[in-house]
Amino acid sequence: MGKKAVFLDLDGTLLADDKSIPEVNMQAIDKARSKGNCIVISTGRPLKSAVLLAQDLGLTGKGNYLIAYNGGLLYDTYNQKVIFKSAIPLNTVRNVFDHAHKKKLHIQTYDSEHVLVLPEGDDEDVRIYCQKVRMDYKVLLGANCITEEPVKMLAINRSDPATLEAFIDWVGVNYGEDLAAFYSNPTYVEIVNKGLNKGNALRQMAKLLNIDIKDTIAAGDQSNDIDMIKAAGIGCAVSNATDPVKQAANYITEKDNNSGAVAEIIEKFVL
Repeated sequence: MGKKAVFLDLDGTLLADDKSIPEVNMQAIDKARSKGNCIVISTGRPLKSAVLLAQDLGLTGKGNYLIAYNGGLLYDTYNQKVIFKSAIPLNTVRNVFDHAHKKKLHIQTYDSEHVLVLPEGDDEDVRIYCQKVRMDYKVLLGANCITEEPVKMLAINRSDPATLEAFIDWVGVNYGEDLAAFYSNPTYVEIVNKGLNKGNALRQMAKLLNIDIKDTIAAGDQSNDIDMIKAAGIGCAVSNATDPVKQAANYITEKDNNSGAVAEIIEKFVL
């Protein structure tokens, strides 16, 4: 059996609901790596947060990589080096922030160390988010204070999904040729450069690792994982995944993210 690459979403897939990593998942990952297989974290999270999880998993040795910002950035965790990055122009970022402000919609972006918000974004949404991703946030006086082109923006609304739908429509009408806006869960809308997604990132990474697509396995639970699941040789949906994700998958786990769905996938298709 040849070397395989396993691409794992974090939240709702590898991680339990409390953001811990089930021990059975850790054990399966260690077994897979000991046999020469590759484990690649693939997440919508910012790079700093993804690196912290890679460290928790011990995935920082030679030949370890991760995908952050839903495919907007590829990173070599051993050499601590960005190997691909697609940033959004500052003028576009500022215009999107201005529109979100008018619509009273929480919007945030990132620099290398912080989540960035404007004063009106200094709210419960960013505090909950930062606790989840283990990062601090910085409050800027205005959108013109964003000086580093970011890979991603994130809109959050936990009370009125219709506001997010309208925001996606606005991005499509005004920036449809340049940006993609999509859900990563029912209350988060991701905004990245058009053409970026976990599926294309999987293809890039497989080529980098010199692994045939047929020897790739991907697992996820939300709509931003669908492109990755379809791109992989074997696409897996965890049992707690949304229906569209399950429909896109070749395999649906019996276990959910809290009880070792990733271990089930690794045992079945790798070990």
